[in-house]
Amino acid sequence: MPRKVTGLQVRRTERLRPHMIRVVAGGDDLAGFPDTAHTDRYVKILFPRPGVAYPEPFDMDAVRAAHPREQWPVVRTYTVRSLDPAAGELTIDFFHHGDVGLAGPWAAAARPGDALLLLGPGGAYAPDPTADWHLLVGDESALPAIGAALERVPAGVPVHAIIEVDGPADELELTSPGRLDMRWCHRDAGRSAQLVDVVAALPFPAGRVHAFVHGEAGVVRSLRKHLVDERGVPRDDLSVSGYWRRGDDEEGFRVFKAAERAAG
Repeated sequence: MPRKVTGLQVRRTERLRPHMIRVVAGGDDLAGFPDTAHTDRYVKILFPRPGVAYPEPFDMDAVRAAHPREQWPVVRTYTVRSLDPAAGELTIDFFHHGDVGLAGPWAAAARPGDALLLLGPGGAYAPDPTADWHLLVGDESALPAIGAALERVPAGVPVHAIIEVDGPADELELTSPGRLDMRWCHRDAGRSAQLVDVVAALPFPAGRVHAFVHGEAGVVRSLRKHLVDERGVPRDDLSVSGYWRRGDDEEGFRVFKAAERAAG
């Protein structure tokens, strides 16, 4: 079955923080975009290669059949921060560090009317309403998913959110119906090592935890080991995955993830 490409247009952008840009898009195709229950709902954004003519309407399967791989659009994976079917708007937050990368600079330059091509959505996690408390841990790459999850924690239920960013200027105002304990970690000269230490020092409340731990692959691996081996959290109560890997772009990270899955 052909994979449906959702073609949207940028409606507006907003710089939320020095390194975070919000892009709000809409269009007729959004009516067919699945409104799933997952708070880690993600899409594959397709960035066309300059100078390559693609079919209209855009069809990824046709592109792959007619063009060599080096002419396929570049793919980047991003979390859907929110979907508002009534307003016909989909929101994605982009991490932006100057001219580094592809998606961040695109978001910084985006203007109303610019095209946004999406595959998806995927996703697998939402806060379990039967859990006694929730633990949400990650860096900037997980911030949109954590923000969406916080809004779905049941009223009054304890939720601990621990997020690592460059510094105080990158902290966002996040809210939850749950009883939120929000902790921000700031990197020391760009070195990322605090999340594991902060989680290890956290007094766990009584009862069953449902945990969401996403971010840099090496940090996530250490956190998984701590939660499973030292805290005794059942694997079924964990949503744990690397969103990126230090030293890799997305293509390199996909190769790493494929090798990791093959190794079991």
